[in-house]
Amino acid sequence: MSILASDQINYYRKHGYVSPIDVITSKEANEVREEIEKIENKFPNELEGLGRNYVHFISPVFDKIVHNSKILDAVENIIGANILACGTTLFIKNPNEKGYVSFHQDAKYIGLEPYNWVTAWVAITDANEENGCMRMWKGSHLDNLKYHDQKFDKNNLLTRGQTVKNVPLKETTPIILKAGQMSLHHPKIIHGSGLNKSKDRRIGFVIQSYIGTDVNQILGKMYVQLARGNDDFKYHEYATRPTELMNKKDVLLRKKANNELAQIFYKGSSKKGKY
Repeated sequence: MSILASDQINYYRKHGYVSPIDVITSKEANEVREEIEKIENKFPNELEGLGRNYVHFISPVFDKIVHNSKILDAVENIIGANILACGTTLFIKNPNEKGYVSFHQDAKYIGLEPYNWVTAWVAITDANEENGCMRMWKGSHLDNLKYHDQKFDKNNLLTRGQTVKNVPLKETTPIILKAGQMSLHHPKIIHGSGLNKSKDRRIGFVIQSYIGTDVNQILGKMYVQLARGNDDFKYHEYATRPTELMNKKDVLLRKKANNELAQIFYKGSSKKGKY
């Protein structure tokens, strides 16, 4: 089913992203926030550091979003009908903290090839310029991958603090979303985000990424779920879907998956960051 109009698909191809796309209700977005805060209160530190990844393995609430039909319809318009869910990450910026995301390209360090994949950034709270929404450098996905410095800044929410230098901020576009909306962006587009200067949390639930079944992991091992269609390639390890919060088997699987993910993120690096 098509959810994106032809002009939206063309916009994505030309500029490297498309937004906003209405995918869940504000009530559903708030349920995700409540789930996050429930886990934070009941299972302290569970979502910190590497624990911000693969959260859909331990919670049916997150899992439901990953397999949401509206999201998958939009993704199908970009990468085709055979879709794997290949990972999730929580990007949380609390007020009065200095977390930011340096300008970077996802394809530089994730190891998924070919680039038949797309990242879905779902706004759990409103995302705007005040609270540090993403900014996209239009059309940068059409160029080659850039050199990335590894800065390991303690406030950088990326693993290595990987940074593309000399990005012209005035030429980047803020991705303003209401809670329940999402953006889709290309693996090679240069993007980042600034500080949260508001009085509330800014929460993004990021499916990073939805990949075509023809996409392989060249740096290590990733755990996937079949989101739609058929997988004739069988490149990846499959994970089951959770039926309850923090089931022991699911927690162990997530730990194993996160350990594998860390090996991918820090491939070739002598240093490791918080994430």
